[in-house]
Amino acid sequence: MVYREEHRAVHGLSDERIEEFLRGLAAMMTPVRVYCQWRPQMLDAGDELVLEAALNGRADRIVTHNVRDFLPAASRFQLSVVTPAVFIREVKG
Repeated sequence: MVYREEHRAVHGLSDERIEEFLRGLAAMMTPVRVYCQWRPQMLDAGDELVLEAALNGRADRIVTHNVRDFLPAASRFQLSVVTPAVFIREVKG
C-alpha cells in the first residue's frame, strides 16, 4: 500500500506500523446502520456521510485531516474532531 508523504511526515510511522495500526483499528470497528440523516450540516456534501456515520454510531470523535471543515458541525453534536496524529498519540498513550 502507498501512503501519502504529507501524512507520513505528521505521524512518522513506518509502513509496517501503519499496517499494524490499521489492522487493529479495523478489528475494533462495528458497521453502522444509518437511521437518521442530519443533512445539510457540512459545506462538502461528501463529508455528510462521515458525520452521519459518527452520529448514528454514537461516536465521541471524528478523526480527520480535515478538522477545519468538520469542527463547526461536529461541535453542534458534542463530537470532538482530532487529526490522525493526535489520535495515534492518544492511542499509544
